[in-house]
Amino acid sequence: MLKSFDIYSQNNILKIIVALNLLLVGTGSLLYTNRLINKLELREEQYIQLYAKSIAYLTDTTHSNSGDLNFVTSEILQANQTIPAIYVNPDGEISMPLNFTLSATMTDEEKQQYLREKRDEMRKNHMPVVVEIGNGVRGLVYYNNSGSLRQLNYFPYALLAILTSLGVLAYLAFSSSRRAEQNRVWVGLAKETAHQLGTPMSSLMAWVEYMRSDPEQFDGSITDEIEKDVQRLETITARFSSIGSVPTLKDEDLNDVVQQFTGYLARRISTKVKMSVASQLPAGQTVKMNKLLFEWVIENICKNAVDAMKGVGELRLNMIMLPHQEVAIDITDTGKGISKANMQKVFNPGYSTKKRGWGLGLTLAKRIVEEYHDGRLYVKSSDVGKGTTFRIVLNTD
Repeated sequence: MLKSFDIYSQNNILKIIVALNLLLVGTGSLLYTNRLINKLELREEQYIQLYAKSIAYLTDTTHSNSGDLNFVTSEILQANQTIPAIYVNPDGEISMPLNFTLSATMTDEEKQQYLREKRDEMRKNHMPVVVEIGNGVRGLVYYNNSGSLRQLNYFPYALLAILTSLGVLAYLAFSSSRRAEQNRVWVGLAKETAHQLGTPMSSLMAWVEYMRSDPEQFDGSITDEIEKDVQRLETITARFSSIGSVPTLKDEDLNDVVQQFTGYLARRISTKVKMSVASQLPAGQTVKMNKLLFEWVIENICKNAVDAMKGVGELRLNMIMLPHQEVAIDITDTGKGISKANMQKVFNPGYSTKKRGWGLGLTLAKRIVEEYHDGRLYVKSSDVGKGTTFRIVLNTD
């Protein structure tokens, strides 16, 4: 059984490492911030405890030197400029509210109602602090976190959002850089291949002309076949030269292009593969295309299909009209099929299920269709062990 490989699988490992590092930084920051918040909450609670004791001193008339105590406790009360607090005396009356903004237009009843609502809200967040006034009499101090501490509670989430954004940006930048590098490699490889083919083709053409000049010595039919092969090499060279350049698109009859090329291809694939072409397109339906490159797309998909069938099976091409002025070419084989996990990978550069092959055919086909012809190429359907259907969608505008 053939095993698939992906020459870019190591890049996925690098992405995982980057993601883990971001996760560790985010988790560490979250834990540290939570620890800091807990310390600040404890500090504010201790401050409220002190605040409660100062109220106890102010309301307890049994203490001596009340003047000095009044001065000290007043300083403590005035020092709290951030923590909202409400004192409820033993009779249940609200007094001494701190750090609340009460409108001057509010009536006393409205102020009391507002403070009662705040008291109920505070009760949900913190247990009230008991104020021991003396003789078993007790009051209660309700409080809430300061504005700074409440803002700090949101900091871990903001930090995680920032780290997530940085991670997404890093991923996009990495993917874009990788795609650009891949494109440069494939374009350079294609143009270098075309350049290297030029010299032997020129030599072959010269030999063909030489053989034609002496028909008695060289069989004309053999010369004709050699010339066809040379012309085929010229077509391949033209295709490779077009990679990386903006191709010229012309209106071509889609039925004719597909019929002619599949007729040529049928004579060069396994005789055990039954190849058929059907069309529901209107007669003379044209599409803007570069014929050489588009034939390359058909060839790559069909040859992959023949390989998937191991040279035995059925290969069907069906052309249909779609809504929105689009046409589709469905290429269906009866091969081994593609698993759901690999449906997207088949278009990745370097991905192949063959021992011999660089995994470039479908990658180049997808680029030709989508970047040069403004169309779409994708796996329409596939069943493991039954076969696969690739769909090419082109605009007729």
